[in-house]
Amino acid sequence: MQKNLDIYEEQAARAAQQGAQILVFPEDGIHGFNFTRLSITSYLETIPDPQEESWNPCMEPERHNNTEVLQRLSCMARRNNLYLVANMPDLQPCPLKTSPSSTCPPDGRWQFNTNVAFRSDGLLVARYHKHNLYFEASCDTPPEPEIITFDTPFAGKFGLFICFDILFHDPTVLLVQRGVRQLIFPTAWMNQLPLLDSIQFQQAFSLGANVTLLAVNIRNDRLIMTGSGIYTPFSATYHHARKGDPEEGRLLVARVPVLEPPEVEAGGGESTISVATDSGYCYQDNCDDPPPPSYPTFISSMMYDTFTFVLLNETQGDVKVCNGTFCCRLQYRWLLQEHKELYALGAFAGIHTVNGRYALQVCAVVRCGGLDQSSCGQEVEEAESKMDFLLEGNFDTKYVYPSILTSRLVLEQPESLEKAADMRVTIKHSNTKGGLVTACLYGRMYHLDNE
Repeated sequence: MQKNLDIYEEQAARAAQQGAQILVFPEDGIHGFNFTRLSITSYLETIPDPQEESWNPCMEPERHNNTEVLQRLSCMARRNNLYLVANMPDLQPCPLKTSPSSTCPPDGRWQFNTNVAFRSDGLLVARYHKHNLYFEASCDTPPEPEIITFDTPFAGKFGLFICFDILFHDPTVLLVQRGVRQLIFPTAWMNQLPLLDSIQFQQAFSLGANVTLLAVNIRNDRLIMTGSGIYTPFSATYHHARKGDPEEGRLLVARVPVLEPPEVEAGGGESTISVATDSGYCYQDNCDDPPPPSYPTFISSMMYDTFTFVLLNETQGDVKVCNGTFCCRLQYRWLLQEHKELYALGAFAGIHTVNGRYALQVCAVVRCGGLDQSSCGQEVEEAESKMDFLLEGNFDTKYVYPSILTSRLVLEQPESLEKAADMRVTIKHSNTKGGLVTACLYGRMYHLDNE
């Protein structure tokens, strides 16, 4: 852990030299991962609750025993005069004051995957326990989801969550509903093309939730963990290492505007994303007509879900595909079509059940793995074909996350994103710079997760 903290020290000094005011480190960055409940014990520290006591570990190291990691992080923040967020494992005696003892683990203690935040003078200002664990035998789920924020003089309020949390309602959507516009997201994310590559979903979340996201992923080529970025609803500064890249890491620094808290409605509703509508957008002569009803559809598996697809075989077209009552529509025109590449529009509505359980409605344009339709839905990293398109879905949820991923894992900012009152969502893009790998509207039906 000291070796990893030595690297943190170097990066904190570099960040401070570049004028950074807040610095974020990845999930598991200090201690690593793949522990059992027992094997992680010597890595644990008991992190006091900043809401109950005010403690500066750098200035008062004697107050709590066995807190070397907290002390080093606190002094790092203080020495470099920046706010600092890191991820580390926390041991809490059980029962916690807040929980009935019946929920205690058998060994009588809680072990949590935890974010800690320090003020620029070293004061511990926030502690967040990860709620949605992803195959983490060493950790417990806290009894209640924690909604944890901290205030800064330079950008107002920041909210904390971790990795798999991003796909669930609690605490992520709760933070957004409370008007938190800057979110901090340490992660150890295994990339899964074509819909959940790290930077792809980081940007999608920033756009869909209309927030700034500081997303920091750990690097592990064997587990396909790479891809971090600083995202706002109108910009993305990111790095996505590719297998075999010699460098071990990269410090990303970006200057971003402070997003004002939305007018939080009495009902706690989200802010909507407003973009100029372009009513003159159409590739067909008969734009007001519904698309022709019948296309030959086929079924193919994409990320373990059974999508209904339709091929994009024309130079331009207006196609529709439905999965049950959920329908997606695509108007497209190829700018450059490589005939050796096959593309399809897919729709899925249902419960995803592999490596997690969550309800989805997804519209996605994908480059297929080969020239056979059975290859549609496979992982693809490179493409040469470019298209102008308008992709639309008739969602039953307002939580829709849009993404455009192009060849060699490069993001493009959608030209416009519209969320209509009837929950139709439209993403429009033209003059694609790279070959299109995926264009996606990823809808989360949080209310159906437990059905």
